[in-house]
Amino acid sequence: MSATQTHVLAYAFPPSGHVIPLLDLAKRLVSSGIYVTVLVTPSTQTLVPTNYSPLLQTFLLPAPQFPNPNQDPNQNRLAAIITFMRHQHYPILLEWARAHPSPPSAIISDFFLGWTHDLARDLHVPRIIFSPSGAFALSVSFSLWRDLPLNDNPEDPNSVVSFPNLPNSPTYPWWQISPLFRESERGGPNWELHRENMLLNLDAWGVVFNSFTELERVYLDHVKKELGHERVWAVGPVLPLEENGSNRPEEDRGGSSTVSRHELMTWLDSKPNGSVVYVCFGSRGVLTSEQMDVLTRALELSGVHFIFSVTGPDMIPSGFVDRVRGRGFIIEGWAPQLVILSHRAVGAFLTHCGWNSVLEGLTSGVVMLTWPLGADQFTNSKLLVDQLGVAIRAAEGTEKVPEPSELAKRIEGSLGKTKERVRAEELRDAALGAIKKYGSSHKQLDALVKQLNELKNEQVTV
Repeated sequence: MSATQTHVLAYAFPPSGHVIPLLDLAKRLVSSGIYVTVLVTPSTQTLVPTNYSPLLQTFLLPAPQFPNPNQDPNQNRLAAIITFMRHQHYPILLEWARAHPSPPSAIISDFFLGWTHDLARDLHVPRIIFSPSGAFALSVSFSLWRDLPLNDNPEDPNSVVSFPNLPNSPTYPWWQISPLFRESERGGPNWELHRENMLLNLDAWGVVFNSFTELERVYLDHVKKELGHERVWAVGPVLPLEENGSNRPEEDRGGSSTVSRHELMTWLDSKPNGSVVYVCFGSRGVLTSEQMDVLTRALELSGVHFIFSVTGPDMIPSGFVDRVRGRGFIIEGWAPQLVILSHRAVGAFLTHCGWNSVLEGLTSGVVMLTWPLGADQFTNSKLLVDQLGVAIRAAEGTEKVPEPSELAKRIEGSLGKTKERVRAEELRDAALGAIKKYGSSHKQLDALVKQLNELKNEQVTV
């Protein structure tokens, strides 16, 4: 790279659901002539393609260490990873960046890494948040950690928490509020760590969303109001898609499937248009045995063709595979989700509502059945069902799970000619239009690149 080339550090939180979209953004920046160093750990470096471009490089950092989950509460795991990265990665990055022949002119980091605000300060560069969630979800997080709403009746998990300062004044039962806020001891070290991280995000120089204006306009405007400036860019969906919605060759990003592409395509090719329901709860979502029993029984009762992606064979009730043989296709481990969703035979998607899955469902024009399990998923489900009208509520966590017969009806009904299907096709066209030349996200990406290059020019002038 030349000494005058703009250089950006891209720093993701380690889970693949955070790394993959930031890597997709990095590829977009590289295509626009920005030199990007992706900060990786031993578990994430394999996600970065080798020989992609001389402008896409990696820097290897130590793997985060965290307590044994059998010895510590689950919510401490996240705090331990963040603390490790803050204490161990910070000095390494400071020394590396200062010695680099082309020092970075900006840091783009995950919203879980609010402490990189201090790293950016020490390097005298701006820090830009990359949000792997949407603008609605980040708006809720900002309000939650800044305004600190109270549960008037802690013994009642259905006690309502409201966010009157947000557009549409969303409300949630207490059990749907982030466990980072709800379960940690208020004022304790883990709780304070998460609050400090989120409040540092409010001081960021800018925010990049893997979203698009037509999807979340009101919440994007709200974030600009919250931050007090216009440096908010919606550049999504940052998926490996062509402008017509077809997949690029890198559609298997993130992992290898346990089934061959040929086997999967042969099965899908044999099914009528819009007749298949794809079921997946992401790479980290795990159902309880009770939830799995309801879901598998519902799939049996529905009579529909389906693809079911599970984390492992021990998750499936005994005899289920035999009973649905020919009608159901089971994938253990990583599933090539974009390939599946974009196939003409797939008409609906039963999803946990992780933001990556939401965007992949939207760009494929399928009706979504929502079954959020935690984190930002309840907010994403509310957006899809209540505000956009593009999805059907299937279940919610462990608290609101219908009888198998009722869930079967919802699954079967999702393949019909519903108002949700009409809306899904409209939003698919909007998503694909956003990433086309002169589309909203294309323009926003150009504006981001322009600002990054201006930052470099200011450094050169100084």
